[in-house]
Amino acid sequence: MRVPRTTLFLVSLALFACAETPSPTAVPSAELTVAADAALGKVTGGGHYAIVLSDELILEAQFAMSAQQTDGDLSARGTFHHRTELFGDGIDFHGVVTCLAIDADNGRAWIGGVVTLNRSVREPFASGDIYQPGRDIWFRVLDVGQPVDGADRTTFVGFEGGGGIITSAEYCDAQIWPADDARTNALTSGNLNVMP
Repeated sequence: MRVPRTTLFLVSLALFACAETPSPTAVPSAELTVAADAALGKVTGGGHYAIVLSDELILEAQFAMSAQQTDGDLSARGTFHHRTELFGDGIDFHGVVTCLAIDADNGRAWIGGVVTLNRSVREPFASGDIYQPGRDIWFRVLDVGQPVDGADRTTFVGFEGGGGIITSAEYCDAQIWPADDARTNALTSGNLNVMP
């Protein structure tokens, strides 16, 4: 039986979005790095990146973000935007930042917030309950330093229930980072700055 390509993609994207935020038990603890730095910091940047779902299916995506910690318990403020397309249908989210965790030694940051605008037309993102304004949304980024060190990286966004994570605060607090930068995407243009 042959499965339509669109169906395969939606299953892949759903798995990708859910896998974006693995539960702490999904990856052996030796493969995780948990940030211990409680200093206030900020993360800024933007650009384009490619989401590789298969050898034949690569989505071009873009993002912009600015986040600033406001106290020592990971509270933060800022804004972000992630957008991609599947067969011409947009998947497009704007949000405000509510939490930010930073591991400055490794250039890593976890950004959580709330959806403020959903311009998606692709299902299930357009009408699914967990994708609507007011719902939690999150992603993580990697600042590799100077361009000669390689490309900065970002994930696409995750949503309630992905990998067992329910809230943005829980995502920022868990600070999960799978080995080998798994499920992060290299920037094809742009830059990220993770600052303690």
